[in-house]
Amino acid sequence: MTTPAAPVRRVPETVHRRRWAILGVLMMSLLIVVLDNSILNVAIKTISTPAPTGLGATQSELEWAINAYTLVFAGLLFTAGLLGDRLGRKKVLLGGIAVFGVGSALAAFSGSPAELIGYRAVMGLGAAFVMPATLAVLMNVFERDEQPKAIGVWAGGVGLAIAIGPITGGVLLEHFWWGSVFLVNVPIALLAVALMLWLVPDSRDPNPGRIDPLGVVLSVTGLVLLVYGIIKGGQLADFTDPTVLSTIGAGLAVLAVFVVVEKRSDHPSVDVGYFKSKVFSAAIAAIALVFFALMGVTFFSVFYIQSVRGYTPLQTGLLLLPLAVTQTVFAPRARLVVDRFGHRATTTGGLVLLAATLAAFALLDTDTPLWFLELVFFLMGIGMTHVMTPVSVVVMQALPREKAGSASALSNTFRQLGGALGIAVLGSLLSAAYRTDIEDELVLLPPAVRHAAGESIEATLAVADRLGARGEALVAAADDAFLHAMHVTALWGAGVAILGAIVTALFLPGRPPKSERGDRNQQLVAAADR
Repeated sequence: MTTPAAPVRRVPETVHRRRWAILGVLMMSLLIVVLDNSILNVAIKTISTPAPTGLGATQSELEWAINAYTLVFAGLLFTAGLLGDRLGRKKVLLGGIAVFGVGSALAAFSGSPAELIGYRAVMGLGAAFVMPATLAVLMNVFERDEQPKAIGVWAGGVGLAIAIGPITGGVLLEHFWWGSVFLVNVPIALLAVALMLWLVPDSRDPNPGRIDPLGVVLSVTGLVLLVYGIIKGGQLADFTDPTVLSTIGAGLAVLAVFVVVEKRSDHPSVDVGYFKSKVFSAAIAAIALVFFALMGVTFFSVFYIQSVRGYTPLQTGLLLLPLAVTQTVFAPRARLVVDRFGHRATTTGGLVLLAATLAAFALLDTDTPLWFLELVFFLMGIGMTHVMTPVSVVVMQALPREKAGSASALSNTFRQLGGALGIAVLGSLLSAAYRTDIEDELVLLPPAVRHAAGESIEATLAVADRLGARGEALVAAADDAFLHAMHVTALWGAGVAILGAIVTALFLPGRPPKSERGDRNQQLVAAADR
């Protein structure tokens, strides 16, 4: 009887023995990148409060503080992955963590909203080099048969960061100043660098791809112009303003040039040919639209919970917990729903549920029971998990296996872009609707003060606070104006989710044949190896 040959091991024994410790270090690196955004969600109201409590940031400045990070991250993701392949993943990972830590320290001590926006962009630069490198290192320290388990633990770390971020931010803001939500990254980054130098081996691709600097510049420039125009329209409450239209038009024109350049390039940052596949395009659109809705609704829900309802940042973090926990709990089980009902039904159902929860925000008032809000967040999390899990599989399977790396990078890029546009579009819509409703209540204020006071509910409440007893009527008017603006914004967000449901219902594949379902993990592992 012939004894089966032992599987060929390609990971050195010295690395294999410490693989789980290396995974722990990689998760620590990933943790602060993901944690930072979820922490910031509960801090935006505090940062918008006038000094010395916050920076007195306007709503448009808050949108830029979030989007400066996201746009730089998304724009450099492909290039960061290629540099890691070329220079060595460990070197790039160490550099990314170092830049992220420095940016965090500078952001913590920002003296103005403009400084915060700039330092958030630096943090995005560092994060762009961390995210792809962690997964690339993971693939080189685990044997093929253990990779699914390791990837599951890695993905669980992302869910954990999303879950604990709002609570961590709430605790920090309860005891320290607003900058603590950024400063907390520094000791974690220092520990991660030290452990990485000790434990993590270096690796690189013997045949790395070529860098596409022109593509990077065009994509970032086009996106920044587009987002700037959208945010400016909300700030002015006038999307027909010549400055707004010209900036949005310039952004779209630059992005059109980017598409042409990428189509003609032999080493594009983004291979636009992938989008010829209707299935791939539909899956990518679903990813972008989910994060469009999620980031937009998180942005205005924090102001609803803290400014209108009067809850503290810590209480806000606890109230947002169902949204995060459901994603952590249900994501691993979503594949069972896909096996039973197929990608199309699962994803479309998830988007319809997401649309319903967004529409439910139009029912919220100043005294809505908290159980209703918690139920909305709970169902929203379930809807999201039943979109993200199936479309991630579809993205990986829609293209040939040798293109899996690019497919994964595109998925992450459009996730970030969807979130950035969600904050820009829905945030600007909220700002425009709020200004329109509150302007009549501000007519007695000096013109300069009137314009600033009308941009956000926090700006109005700051003016009302200075007026003392005379400002009580202004507080009530601000609450009413914000609620109306939130209702309008939520319904638009629900419409976007319905659009996504239509796209997935038309173009995603149905239930796979039984013979193909058992091969999914093998396909994903094989794709990850490439």
